[in-house]
Amino acid sequence: MMIHEITQKVARYKPRKRVGRGESSGMGKTSGRGSKGAKSRSGWSLPPQYQGGQINFIQKMPKRGFSNAPFKVVYHVVNIKALEALADVGEEITAQSLAAAGLIRDSKQPLKILGEGELTKKLTIKADKFSASAKAKIEAAGGTANQIKKSTWNRDPEAFAARTARRAAAKAARAATPVSASTAPSKDAPSQKSSAKTPKKDKAPKPQQE
Repeated sequence: MMIHEITQKVARYKPRKRVGRGESSGMGKTSGRGSKGAKSRSGWSLPPQYQGGQINFIQKMPKRGFSNAPFKVVYHVVNIKALEALADVGEEITAQSLAAAGLIRDSKQPLKILGEGELTKKLTIKADKFSASAKAKIEAAGGTANQIKKSTWNRDPEAFAARTARRAAAKAARAATPVSASTAPSKDAPSQKSSAKTPKKDKAPKPQQE
C-alpha cells in the first residue's frame, strides 16, 4: 500500500478536537484537563527546575566565600594611539570630549588611558586613571596627565569649624552670665513636689443592716 492510496480514502489532516463544549461533546465536563489545579488553567507550563514544590537544587547548595564582583569599577579604556589620531596639538582631552567624538560610549563611567602606541602631540588629558607607560609618553611629548580625584563624601571642614566655634561661644557666654539671687532656687524654699497635699475626704460610714 502506498501513501497516495491512503490519502485518497482518508483526509490528509485530522479535524481539530474541539474541547470545552460541555458534557455532551464526548470530552466530559472538564475537557480532558482534570478538575481544578494549575494544570487545568491556560498558560501553565512545567519549569525545568520544578521539583514538586521543593526548594530548587541550586538554592540548596552552600554559599561560601565573598566576591567583590558587585563593587567592580568598569572603565572606558582609551589608548594614546587613538588620541594621536583624534586630537590636535594643545587640545584638552576629557571624557566628555571623547564621548562627543564617539570614541567612548558616554561619560558616565570613569576613563582610563593606556600606553599602547606613540604620542607626538602636546595634549592636556584629564582622566580617572593612567597607566605608567601612558603617563610617561604623555609627559615625554610635553603634555600633561591630570588625574581626577575621586569625589568621596566628607563633611564641609569650614562649616564644621564654624559650627564648633558657635557652640563654644554660646557655652562660654552661658558660663559668664551671672545668675541673679531672685531667679536662683534657694535650699530653704519648698520645692513644687513637696507642696501641701489636699486632705482626703472622710468616707461616709456604711449603713448597718438591722
